[in-house]
Amino acid sequence: MYIEQKPINASGTKFYINQENREVARAYLYVLTNDLHERPFGLLEDVFVDESLRGQGFGSELVKKVIEEAQQRGCYKLICTSRHEKPKVHELYERLGFINHGKEFRMDFL
Repeated sequence: MYIEQKPINASGTKFYINQENREVARAYLYVLTNDLHERPFGLLEDVFVDESLRGQGFGSELVKKVIEEAQQRGCYKLICTSRHEKPKVHELYERLGFINHGKEFRMDFL
C-alpha cells in the first residue's frame, strides 16, 4: 500500500484583547479545506480569558467575533473542542449556538 500526500489550504487568525499592554483574552480561528466539501470549515481553538476577567463578556465577544469571521470566510461549519472539566465553557458555547455533537479523541506529543 502506498499512501499519497497533497497539500491542503489552511489559514489562521488570532483574535485577542490587550489591556495595559498585556494580552488578557484570545481565541484562534483556523480555516481548513477537505475534499468532502466545496466550502471550508472553521476550527475554534485555544479560547482563553485571564482568570481575573472571567464572567465579564470577554470570552463571549471573542467567540462571537470568530463565528462572524468563519461565516464571512464561507465556512459551512465551525467546530470547537473543550475538556470535560470545563462546564462553564460548555455553557458559553451552547449559549452562543454550538451543539454538543460528539466526542474528541486526542493524542499528545511531548
